[in-house]
Amino acid sequence: MATMPSELLSAAYDDADRTIDLRRRLHRHPEIGLHLPRTQATVVEALAELPLAITTGKRTSSVVAVLRGARPGPTYLLRGDMDALPVQEDTGLPFASEVPGVMHACGHDTHVAMLVGAARLLAERRDELAGQVVFMVQPGEEGFHGARYMLEEGLLDVVPEAPVTGAFALHISSTMASGSVNVRPGPVMAAADQWAITLRGRGGHASEPAAAADPIPAAAEIVLALQSMVTRRVDVFDPAVVTVAHLQAGSTNNVIPESAFLEGTIRTLSAERRADVVAAVRRVATHVAAAHELGVEFDHQQGYPVTVNDADAAARVLATTRELLGEQAAVLLAAPLMGAEDFSYVLQEVPGALAWLGARPPGVDPADAPPNHSNLVVFDEEPLPAGAALYARMALDALR
Repeated sequence: MATMPSELLSAAYDDADRTIDLRRRLHRHPEIGLHLPRTQATVVEALAELPLAITTGKRTSSVVAVLRGARPGPTYLLRGDMDALPVQEDTGLPFASEVPGVMHACGHDTHVAMLVGAARLLAERRDELAGQVVFMVQPGEEGFHGARYMLEEGLLDVVPEAPVTGAFALHISSTMASGSVNVRPGPVMAAADQWAITLRGRGGHASEPAAAADPIPAAAEIVLALQSMVTRRVDVFDPAVVTVAHLQAGSTNNVIPESAFLEGTIRTLSAERRADVVAAVRRVATHVAAAHELGVEFDHQQGYPVTVNDADAAARVLATTRELLGEQAAVLLAAPLMGAEDFSYVLQEVPGALAWLGARPPGVDPADAPPNHSNLVVFDEEPLPAGAALYARMALDALR
């Protein structure tokens, strides 16, 4: 007999202590990047009691666990990322990070805890599964392309006879209403690229600018020209955000420097706009530099692609949320978020969806809630069992 949504949610809350305990243990000992040995060992230990086939990555500290259902069928993937950020935690929580300068400021500890909770729920319901569930526990989401490495190592073919055909991930948010599940079809998060511009002129004395080739005015012009380029050359219905985040030139008040350096990011919601804006930033830098008779170097580092939710998968997230958590919990996002996510690599290969689980602490005004990546960010733990139940329900529905 199929498990009813209310039974699944009740079971998840009965298991809440274990879910929250795992989250707090991970929070105390965060690790950064692609190699997270302590985190990986904690995850493997948490999954070891379950009837799973567990493998670990060759190039990273990834964990892949496969749960086989009672009957053959397709394979469905659930993702949780587990890396932290180079942030000094200042929350004062009793389980705050014990690692100086490292913090789970984006809530990946909660993602792992919910995913492990979902694994327990699904393992108890193997008889209801016609197919396999792949639990993808990935390192290196914060700019290290961890999902891409896992795909290159055969993530989607871990069940050779039934490759992955659908995928789902949750991401927690400290500013969205606690317990809400927020999703939209189509682009849900942006592509993110990094760029750097170095202007090379001729140094000199501040009293004789005509004898030098000053890169500072050109750098200032580039900053303003990039903002004008966005507002004048980019269609508002296929938007872009270009940010200059770092500008450096000179060392004292009476010397014209030889060079100036600028760097920042480009965020876009389509492959076409992405290519167009990268070319436009290069063009602005090249021609402003030429107008000032300066040399210029332009460097572009491609980041994550656009995260695109399959329309049917996003609709199923909303419908499942309504059944599991009630109408008020299901929120159709009005617009994409301009942050980036490397779950985008998975969604380029298989249809699926990424949704946001709200976890704003009770009584905190949205305008005052420290956002993800803040040294002060705090996530409400109350909806974590609901997130585990949603992970499990998505898999159960996909593999009936």
